[in-house]
Amino acid sequence: MSDSLANLRRKIGSAAELQSVVRTMKALAASSIGQYEQSVLSLSDYYRTVELALGVCFRQAAAASALPPEAREHAASGIVVFGSDQGLVGQFNDKVTEHALETLAELAGNTLVWAVGERVHARLTDAGITPVGLFGLPGSVQAITPLVWNILVHSERQQSLSALHLCYNQPLAGAGFAPVSQRLLPLDDAWRRRLADRAWPTRNLPEVIGNRSTTLRALIREYLFVSIFRACAESLAAENASRLAAMQRAEKNIDSLLETLNGSFHRLRQDSIDEELFDVITGFEALSKTPRGRR
Repeated sequence: MSDSLANLRRKIGSAAELQSVVRTMKALAASSIGQYEQSVLSLSDYYRTVELALGVCFRQAAAASALPPEAREHAASGIVVFGSDQGLVGQFNDKVTEHALETLAELAGNTLVWAVGERVHARLTDAGITPVGLFGLPGSVQAITPLVWNILVHSERQQSLSALHLCYNQPLAGAGFAPVSQRLLPLDDAWRRRLADRAWPTRNLPEVIGNRSTTLRALIREYLFVSIFRACAESLAAENASRLAAMQRAEKNIDSLLETLNGSFHRLRQDSIDEELFDVITGFEALSKTPRGRR
């Protein structure tokens, strides 16, 4: 009986410690979601400025030859897949890997894959895809910028690369997420025309000064930077949302387990007390029935 009570005490203590860890991870995930979502919102104004500047360049007929080349036959296509470095995220890496495989199946010619996160790298490898590069995920908003520049540098080193795609999980309302893909290069014709037709917000019309080709390429690089930054931030927000949901499920299961263990402990403890009382009563009755001379 005492061994069973000791075992239950150990199980209750372990469950309580695990509950504390889960609550801490839950709080960290909830706070991380906010900072990454805020970083995405803060990009809106800068992204709008880059689009306005690109629209001006697209309206310049002389700048048309400076546009990046369209996808060529037998040219390589690159895809950057954002996942996670850590676990406890549910189906986060599985879903983005499945979506990446579907995207790769639609691409013609050679494909180069970069994985952002060790977990998604392992999923891609298990699926028969060998990534040409692996990037570690940033642990804060400030660390996203070096990662983005690193991705751009590695992609620009591939001279045969004519197309660039992103594949990542995008957060949804509540705690959900959905895998999405985005083509960054070659630039979408409809998107270019839409930017070129956009009216300038003030009466002071802009003019491209200097080398139009250099200006356009610099703006396209900024567009790539903002797009990759936003994809990374949204992926991190979705990762923490998935972890938050997983921790909430774990916390609920631990609460149920603790309730069961505590119930078993109290019942077993009560049985032990009842047995001790029964022994005392039995001994008292035995003594009461014994004649005085034999006591």
